[in-house]
Amino acid sequence: MDGTHPKDAEGKLTPRNSIRLIAAVENTGSALPRAPREGEWQKVIKFLNGSLRPGLQWSIADEYPTSLSRAQSHNMRIITEGTAEAEEIIAHAVFKPIILKTPLGVFKIAGIGSVVTSDKHRNQGHSTRIIESCLAAAKDADCDFAILWTDLYEFYRRMGFELASSEVTVVIDRDVAPPTNYKFNDSNRISPDAVLRVFNQHSVSSHRTLEDIRAMLAIPNTRVATAWDPSGKLAAYAIEGKGADLDGYVHEWGGSTSAIMALLTHLRTTQKRDLRLIAPAHASNLVSRLIEAGCTKHSGFLGMIKILKMESMFAKIQRHARSLGVHDLVFEERDGKTYFGRGLHVYSTDSNVDLLRLFFGPEKPSAIHAFDPITAETFDRILPIPLWVWGWDSV
Repeated sequence: MDGTHPKDAEGKLTPRNSIRLIAAVENTGSALPRAPREGEWQKVIKFLNGSLRPGLQWSIADEYPTSLSRAQSHNMRIITEGTAEAEEIIAHAVFKPIILKTPLGVFKIAGIGSVVTSDKHRNQGHSTRIIESCLAAAKDADCDFAILWTDLYEFYRRMGFELASSEVTVVIDRDVAPPTNYKFNDSNRISPDAVLRVFNQHSVSSHRTLEDIRAMLAIPNTRVATAWDPSGKLAAYAIEGKGADLDGYVHEWGGSTSAIMALLTHLRTTQKRDLRLIAPAHASNLVSRLIEAGCTKHSGFLGMIKILKMESMFAKIQRHARSLGVHDLVFEERDGKTYFGRGLHVYSTDSNVDLLRLFFGPEKPSAIHAFDPITAETFDRILPIPLWVWGWDSV
């Protein structure tokens, strides 16, 4: 991954789960998606292992324990063919509800992944139908928007997805911190409580439980590094690798900037290779310090996003505006258009892509629309929504 997923500054696909979205452009078929029946979970995992992880020593369910668990069966969708006695799974997708805390409020999002159709059943519309079924279920579950990672941009654009929000990748090709008095530990045997306490310090983070962290620490090929201060308190953690994905990428991290930089230097020294840290654009202090140390930054999109609950998005943005003293922010739909602005300065669009970029960026609103100066200042202060989905949350 030489940049950000799904597409870096050079237009290259990056691997945050990209190998798992392999739907092809398809024609229309007739099979209907459904959730697995009780007792079918193991059969679904067997299909995914054979389709997405052939030859590996672990199960894909171990790699994605919070999205492919038995408890998530009702959020899986499969298409089958054959008789009841000899029913064969031919396509699969799953959506994982993620509760995301941001400065604008709490959003419920649907991460979509494990989209696959068996080789002999492609080009029959199965992937389109199964994703649409996931989106309908996610909307029924009150998810505000959906996100996925792929390089099949045109295929997903036909279903209303668009590249949006931002992600930064920094190449760690040198030591970025001087010797310190931190003690380092390279082991997955760490208290989930300690990791969760540091993780919850992020201004943008998903809701996780101790059981979630415990399951994530057990993911195959997950390499955990921690830095401890002289008092024995966890100062920073960094996670590199996740099953078959994200090798060489630090996709999870937390702690003070100085401790994270010391930990990155430790990781690069012990692994004897360059690493890449993926981060939200709003992690400006850490990214700036790494650039000052001589590292190279690549900027790109977070993923492909589709808005599911437009009215909910309007309400949350307006609520945040009121908390900042802006009581005349306009967002409303009528006559097939969306009207937005401030006070009497109201603008309109009939494009959901315009709204998606307005909400999530990566550009500031004033770079997208020709607002009057007061409206431009207001929208730039409120939007885009700082958005981030951590690597362990990838679906």
